Amino acid sequence: MVAIIGILVVFAAVLGGFAMAKGPFLVLLAPAEWVIICGTAFGTMLVSTPGPVLRDMMGRIPAVFKGGAITKEYYLEVLKLLFELFQLARRDGLIAIESHIEAPDDSALFQRYPTVLANHHAVEFLCDALRTVMVGSVSAFDLEAMLEAEIEVHHENDAKPVAALNRVADGLPGIGIVAAVLGIVVTMQSLGGPIEEIGHHVAAALVGTFLGILLSYGFVAPMASNMEARNAEEQALYFALKAGIVAFAKNLPPMIAAEFARKSIGATVRPTFLEMEAACKATRQEKPA
Repeated sequence: MVAIIGILVVFAAVLGGFAMAKGPFLVLLAPAEWVIICGTAFGTMLVSTPGPVLRDMMGRIPAVFKGGAITKEYYLEVLKLLFELFQLARRDGLIAIESHIEAPDDSALFQRYPTVLANHHAVEFLCDALRTVMVGSVSAFDLEAMLEAEIEVHHENDAKPVAALNRVADGLPGIGIVAAVLGIVVTMQSLGGPIEEIGHHVAAALVGTFLGILLSYGFVAPMASNMEARNAEEQALYFALKAGIVAFAKNLPPMIAAEFARKSIGATVRPTFLEMEAACKATRQEKPA
């Protein structure tokens, strides 16, 4: 929602300022310039971006215009889920959590935390790590190294769509210049005609440069930055999960393992210890999984 407001602000500022200068809005339509710039940008993106990365990028763009930021309340749900899993394993043995991590979508425990369960990548990361703990032959040190390697792979994969979108943003001003040069070529062919026609062609050519720069710095580059920020939030979540899982693998009490996870959360969205403690203790009043 904030991204949509930002786009509206960009439109209002640019078009509002143009209106204040008594600029004719019809000249901004310049369909030929739009075709050249948007078509060329899309074509270069197809050439420079591998298919899987392109599909991933297209899938991520709609999320830019939605909410879904990882909040303190979301992290509280994560900490409660970790505490319940650790508590169940400590009370009844590791085998007690096997059914939950093998089929989290069907687990009554996971279903109590639908916002966490909706994040399929994070749930998969958590369940895979707990499966490794259940094997029992991996030390906590090696487990931590393995999880960090997995997080790094996630980070590299998440960075590829951002890089592809940034390449489009970097190319748009140059594509705008191409459109402007083509407009000047058309203008040179009209030098013998009416002055009004020459002015119209020059204005259309300048619109090409304007559109290339505006689309780059006003829309595409901010979208890439938004995607990058979301990737950083997701990576921070993985680090919190990793800290809690490694602490659990060291046989620390469930509350302390959850505290390790809490300490790995960024300060702006980190619940206090008292908030986490109260939330975790409240799970004991709920129906056991």
